[in-house]
Amino acid sequence: MNREIRVLDVVALTEDIPDRGLLRGQVGTVVESLGPDVFEVEFVDNEGRTYATVPLNTRQLLVLHYQPA
Repeated sequence: MNREIRVLDVVALTEDIPDRGLLRGQVGTVVESLGPDVFEVEFVDNEGRTYATVPLNTRQLLVLHYQPA
C-alpha cells in the first residue's frame, strides 16, 4: 500500500547515505516537509540523542507500519 509520507511518520532508509554515516535500513522520524517529495528526517540513538538530521527524497524512504492496513 503506497501513501504519501507525512510528518511524524517512522521511516527506514532505502539506501546508504555514506557522507552522513547512515546505512540502508536505519530508522528515523520525519520531522518536517521541505517541499514536494523532500523531508527532513531525524535519526536518534537509544538514549534519545539526535545523531543526524538529513533532508531526504521520497525515493530514499520506506514508511514503516506497526499495524495491519
